[in-house]
Amino acid sequence: MKKVLFILVLIFFLMGSSALALNVQQAFRDSYRYEKMASYQDAIDALLPVYQKYPKFYLVNLRLGWLYYLAGKYRNSIDYYEKALSIKPSSFEALLGLSLPYMAQKNWPKVEELMRRLIREDTYNYYGNLRLAIALRLQNKADHAERVMRKMLQRYPTSVLFLVELGQDLWWQGKQNEARRVFRQVLLLSPENIVAKNYLKK
Repeated sequence: MKKVLFILVLIFFLMGSSALALNVQQAFRDSYRYEKMASYQDAIDALLPVYQKYPKFYLVNLRLGWLYYLAGKYRNSIDYYEKALSIKPSSFEALLGLSLPYMAQKNWPKVEELMRRLIREDTYNYYGNLRLAIALRLQNKADHAERVMRKMLQRYPTSVLFLVELGQDLWWQGKQNEARRVFRQVLLLSPENIVAKNYLKK
């Protein structure tokens, strides 16, 4: 009798765990579906029950940070990205995610701080260096931004994003002729690039 009872309890536990896992999976599936429809609040609402049950679940915090960013609720986005980062302090994706709402708020000193933190661990991180250069330029440190982009272009010589940023860094320093040469190179790689075309019209 005890053996039968034990088996029944075990089956019930396994079924419950399976159902719970399925609910979490469904919540994420619903969230992605709503995101594709640009229904960001619905995408958030689909995940909040998961967060309430598992507040230290890295993935749900990371995703809520992203969704709140898309929804334009930057304070909430920062909160969830910071929670994700506290759960996995070495996460580059959480640091990069956290930079997004600060960029949207034009808090360039904070973006610079975050990206320098990332680059200390990963010297040639693609987006870390790009966002650092943008933050530097928009703090009137275009000469520093230029050095960052030239370093990265040694590794990615045909990166359109890096070339466009370098062109802007040069322009901000009054080096228009050099900037135009860079923007002409951009148009060889990306003939319809709007930024390069606009600068070349100036």
